[in-house]
Amino acid sequence: MSLASLGISALFMVGCCAAAQIARFLSQRLVTREGIVPTLINEAIAAAELCACCFELIIVADNFGVSTYAVCLFLLTIWWGRVWGDASACPYTHMEDLVEGRTSFKEMALRSWAELMGGCCVYRIVQAFWWLELAETHRGRAFEACNADLQVSPYVGAAIEGVATLLCRLASKAIGAKEPRFGSYIDSFIGTSLVVAAFNFSGGYFNPVLATALKWGCRGHTNLEHIIVYWIGACAGAILSVPIFKLGAVRRILIGEETGSKAKNE
Repeated sequence: MSLASLGISALFMVGCCAAAQIARFLSQRLVTREGIVPTLINEAIAAAELCACCFELIIVADNFGVSTYAVCLFLLTIWWGRVWGDASACPYTHMEDLVEGRTSFKEMALRSWAELMGGCCVYRIVQAFWWLELAETHRGRAFEACNADLQVSPYVGAAIEGVATLLCRLASKAIGAKEPRFGSYIDSFIGTSLVVAAFNFSGGYFNPVLATALKWGCRGHTNLEHIIVYWIGACAGAILSVPIFKLGAVRRILIGEETGSKAKNE
């Protein structure tokens, strides 16, 4: 495939990020900052940005290889970490907050709903762009039936998504606790590495909203299997990261915290 096609994919992703920034600016200007509405809008924008870019990353992976996909994903995660603010575009982060008492069930459910709406609705925009076939890599993709990325049994896939999500969340919590220099780059590198490691097995989504927006109803798994792998698996891994990160042995390994200082802080 030509570099021109890769350039068009890159420009599309840059355009999605720019459009999301404009949407955030308009939201801040037009919507009152009080209440949960601005939070939900921010989540929907972040999820739409994430899913639009990841739709195009599928094109990149299929035509230019996993290495090119990984580089693009790494750069995008760094950008998202800088501009999303309090948004996560991922429901299990709110589930973690619920477990730790930092949010209510109502807010968790509303934020997850906003993310699903943003992520799923953006496909029509991506489909229209693919329909234009500006790049040879987009030929026939707009109305092509999708195939699932799950290459193992649903239970093995759920285990992969769950364990990888657990490791990813533990790494993020450790980086957040230690706040090392270039922490965002380290976090992005770890997340991207885990995605690449799981890519040929479960797809390496580690985000239920992203997986649903990109692969719900695709050939290769049933809807129930999709829920088991990408919702139950990933969310279980994230929720387990909360009590596991509080274990003294884990904290000593990840952040070098002594048991005595932990008890003092608690």
